[in-house]
Amino acid sequence: MDAIESSKVAEAATFVQQNAAGPAPRVGLVLGSGLGALADELSQLRRLPYASIPHHPTSSVAGHAGNLCLGELGGVRVACMQGRVHAYEGHALGRVVFGVRLLAELGCGVVLLSNAAGGIAERLYAGSLMRIDDHINLMGDSPLRGPSARGPRFPDMSRAYDAEVAEACALAARDVGVELLSGVYAGLLGPSYETPAEIRMLATLGADAVGMSTVPEVIALRQMGVRVGAVSCITNLAAGRSPEPLSHTEVEATAARVKADFVRLFTAWVQRVGGVA
Repeated sequence: MDAIESSKVAEAATFVQQNAAGPAPRVGLVLGSGLGALADELSQLRRLPYASIPHHPTSSVAGHAGNLCLGELGGVRVACMQGRVHAYEGHALGRVVFGVRLLAELGCGVVLLSNAAGGIAERLYAGSLMRIDDHINLMGDSPLRGPSARGPRFPDMSRAYDAEVAEACALAARDVGVELLSGVYAGLLGPSYETPAEIRMLATLGADAVGMSTVPEVIALRQMGVRVGAVSCITNLAAGRSPEPLSHTEVEATAARVKADFVRLFTAWVQRVGGVA
């Protein structure tokens, strides 16, 4: 993040702080396609549309409401991105990560991300929740490309997904009785879905699920020293695993079906990481 972008994030943070009373958030949340219902569970909710926040990019994709929601979840003060923007909408990766940089600027020491993903591994099915333990960046770019005025020039990604935060996710799933799998997420540019040949390639590379987000956000957060955890909602089987054509409608329908489990898992997860944020 260069000096100009850093000043824009700071200006956005000042606006949020002036328009959302209450203590600084300790945990940040990023809600992916069709998963924004969790934000409605916040108490003392204050909702700020992205369009009202200085310099914040806005989303044009169905299932991404485009709000920054502040309040409490499970007794923990949180800042919640109800939807995100994507590179395939025409945004540079440096702009894609503006929202998570804002979460860090607001004081979030831990950020928990979610996304909708296609299931590659045979053990995954539509409706699975998969904790991301590592990722493969196949977007062909990095949000850190260009001048850098904040954080290390070459951030270490050997532990991109924090082990303690990941263990808290597993314990939260046990607490609320939600099945939780784990695996490797491959991030591609999109917006087209992958071909069966590409899915076979990704499986050979070691990917268990595939999507079009999250990876740039994790890279930016780790550069800023923020601890990260992430969960994919497997909303469809990847190309070649299902006889049905892939569609965003299916993604939204599956996310709606697993809403209750997703909300219970993330609420319990926030409670567990709230003490270490």
